Amino acid sequence: MKSADDTAIAILTWLAGEPELLSRFLALTGTDVASLRSAAGDPGFMGGLVAFLMDHEPTLMAFCTATGVSPEDVVRAHHVFSGPRDHDDG
Repeated sequence: MKSADDTAIAILTWLAGEPELLSRFLALTGTDVASLRSAAGDPGFMGGLVAFLMDHEPTLMAFCTATGVSPEDVVRAHHVFSGPRDHDDG
């Protein structure tokens, strides 16, 4: 089981080798390539990396297949970065 930080770094590393997806991620977040290194330690940025995969299952599965990281590790990381949520059952 990977830590949330390890999972987010694995996502960033994988995205670096996927130019089209990296461009999409940068466009969605308003981040540029030059600031990726400094942003990598920021919990909000790390959460954004995980959310990027969580929002598109084919991308999530491509990441998991390419890296061997389990989808469950990505889901756990998403919970860590996004925090507990209140759900209205009624």
